[in-house]
Amino acid sequence: MSALFRCPPEVLLRSAIRQGQNLTRNAQTPKLHRCLQVSPVSSARSTHRAAVCTELGKPLKLQEVPSEELCTGQKVRLSIKGCGINYSDLLMAAGLYQDKPPLPFIPGAEVAGDVIEVAEGVTSVSKGDRVVAMAALGGFAEQCIVDEESVFRMPDSMSYEEGAAVVISYGTAWLGLTRRANTKPGETVLVTAAAGAVGLATVDLATNVIGAKVIGAAGGPEKCKVVADKGAIGTIDYNTQSIRDVVKEMTDDRGADVICDAVGGDVFKQCLRCIAWEGRILVIGFAGGDIPKIPANILLVKNISAVGLFWGNYRINDESTHRKSIQDVLGFYQEGKIKPHIGKTFSLDKANEAFMYIHKRKSTGKVVITM
Repeated sequence: MSALFRCPPEVLLRSAIRQGQNLTRNAQTPKLHRCLQVSPVSSARSTHRAAVCTELGKPLKLQEVPSEELCTGQKVRLSIKGCGINYSDLLMAAGLYQDKPPLPFIPGAEVAGDVIEVAEGVTSVSKGDRVVAMAALGGFAEQCIVDEESVFRMPDSMSYEEGAAVVISYGTAWLGLTRRANTKPGETVLVTAAAGAVGLATVDLATNVIGAKVIGAAGGPEKCKVVADKGAIGTIDYNTQSIRDVVKEMTDDRGADVICDAVGGDVFKQCLRCIAWEGRILVIGFAGGDIPKIPANILLVKNISAVGLFWGNYRINDESTHRKSIQDVLGFYQEGKIKPHIGKTFSLDKANEAFMYIHKRKSTGKVVITM
């Protein structure tokens, strides 16, 4: 199982890379498939370009790497057209991730592209299919090899950039809103970090699929505009406004029925002060760096529920639910109900600039590497 699915979602990891704190390491080195390791070019029959991490904490290097022979088993070779950047990629390249692949390695886990080869026995996709996929590593490259179970056909109208942006963010948001928070049409949903990848996906799905009324909290007027453009009925700039006061005003003092929080700390505390009777607060992550404590008496007095979501763990503990969340959001795109927000794209040779752009918190939605 890849490191991506064992570790916290990207919103839990932002503070670690900003503060330079090391996350807890596993007791053993992860057993990555040999196809993910970068071997010498001289022995390869063919090569392709990749952005390679050759030294932790140093810039990635654009190199020609060997194109491995197709691995045995249910494997699929992809010609990658786009790779979404997740915070786990930055952490892994910085040496701050809890699983450390052997050097050198190619970051990148969320890819979109074309099937160019399949192993014997693969039945769900064929050569020439346009697909999205979850890779263990290797996405910052022109090719990668992935498991058949991690590959999904793309809607015909979906661009490769959108395909590289939809799986993790929208899968997380959809399971959070439905399976964990049981969001109903007409309910008020408050989303923090609403201009981020998961935040905007939550706004999109809650508004345009479920039919909820969304209030989005983000940092700064430009990010608030992005949130409003995605469908929120109101926005909160938490650099200058009180979350509690604005939510109370917008709901006639009732509060939000569902709160999706990816920030933690003081933002979480403000959210608890503006939750409705029988409301549900969904814990997605702690981008602010502080993990809050939940006063049990508030849960009791207001009859509210606090639930957590670690989307990646569903692949380990409930794979059918994990796959269905991806299939569902691809279906919503096909129906024209949702559209991923691509904040910025960078070419493969600008991968280091893309990392810095995210690190400085300039991004909205998803940042994608294109080939």
